[in-house]
Amino acid sequence: MNSNEQYVAAIDIGTTKIVSIVGKKNPNSKIEILGLSKAPSNGVKRGVVLNIEETVSAIESTVDDVQKRSGIVFTDVFVGIAGQHIKSMKSRGYINRDSIDDEIKKEDVFNLTEDMHKIPIDIGEEIIHVIPQNFIVDNETGVKNPIGMCGKRLEANFHIVIGQVASAKNIEKCIRKSGLKVKDLILEPLASSDAVLTDDEKEAGVVLVDIGGGTTDVAVYYDNIIRHTAVIPFGGNVVTRDIKEGCSILQRYAEQLKVQYGSALGDIAPEDKVVSVPGISGRDPKEISFKSLAYIIQSRMEEIIDAVNFEMQTSGYAEKISAGVVLTGGGAMLKHLPQLVKFKTAMDARIGLPNEHLSGNSRDEINQPMFSTSVGLIMRGFDYLETYRSNFNAGEKSEMPDEQEMLEKSRGEETENVMSEETDGKMSWAEKFKKSLSKMFETEDQDIS
Repeated sequence: MNSNEQYVAAIDIGTTKIVSIVGKKNPNSKIEILGLSKAPSNGVKRGVVLNIEETVSAIESTVDDVQKRSGIVFTDVFVGIAGQHIKSMKSRGYINRDSIDDEIKKEDVFNLTEDMHKIPIDIGEEIIHVIPQNFIVDNETGVKNPIGMCGKRLEANFHIVIGQVASAKNIEKCIRKSGLKVKDLILEPLASSDAVLTDDEKEAGVVLVDIGGGTTDVAVYYDNIIRHTAVIPFGGNVVTRDIKEGCSILQRYAEQLKVQYGSALGDIAPEDKVVSVPGISGRDPKEISFKSLAYIIQSRMEEIIDAVNFEMQTSGYAEKISAGVVLTGGGAMLKHLPQLVKFKTAMDARIGLPNEHLSGNSRDEINQPMFSTSVGLIMRGFDYLETYRSNFNAGEKSEMPDEQEMLEKSRGEETENVMSEETDGKMSWAEKFKKSLSKMFETEDQDIS
């Protein structure tokens, strides 16, 4: 994939599956998926790569498959990152400008955001995203777009996402060993949010809950601004494990029971229905009641919901969430899960599907909760490319030549070469700031219009 083409490729490295996907944007700004392939993920646990070779093998198989299906050969990919090591924090920064009469420019906002990458964090961690939430210009609060205003002191509140350096490097290493290059690492809850949440929900206040195999991602939005992100270190796999242990059956049968007959509400499960499971190594088959199965699932799902509730309270916006909870990810396909969430949180709940932004013949195939992150990565990829092109066309190349040189350098590197930490940091600061800034400007323009 070249940056001047209309195609974007992405890879979602999950605990249970690895998905490679390539798509394009049609004239109506809808995403058309040209190819998608998934393979079992055996080298990842709770979102963290533990076996490089197995992960590389799965990536290579899905990439080869999706390239054959789409007829598109790509080298640059957008990759999602999650895992139990991800955490977020709030911070506030400011800069003092030379003159109160000069208008605030993009460079001022860029410098302010760049400074936030210098805040102290624990050893072995790195800043993945710095997202401006709102600005303060000379004590004037609630400013969404300070560019063009006059002021001496520019402040901002930031949402900062932090992850372990080793985990990010292992993901990048897997991509490089597969013969590809990481265009950008994107926090998976942000990608899923783009795919399934509406603008009205983000404005009113909403909680996205992406239940994957090994982790549950949480993102809280209010007033069109991301307020809180978190990764809960358990997901659908712990439900399967509980069924396996509670019913004394094999893992594969436990997964089948969960998917085909499972329910998140034990009280409404039929008492007179049972399912027969083959015995181990020729032993007599076991009969498991639907009601017992449902109670096992419900107890674990309540634990996940309690953890989500804790994150909502931690965000400080629990009382402002008017649009309720949106469930997505493969774990959201459990029967009666929205009803359980509504009962436990006293909020409305719905299943989030990536259908609003999809078009084309493959729409029905892709329109499943398990592919929300993959579709969101494609959308974030297009935002990245469009932001870069608009800044380049506007003459920002002359304003920030170092960034352009670094981008060109990164494209020309061999797969086993690793950029220095300083250069990599500057690239990520500039690129990731541009994306968040572009979304902020789009929102501001819509409000004005």
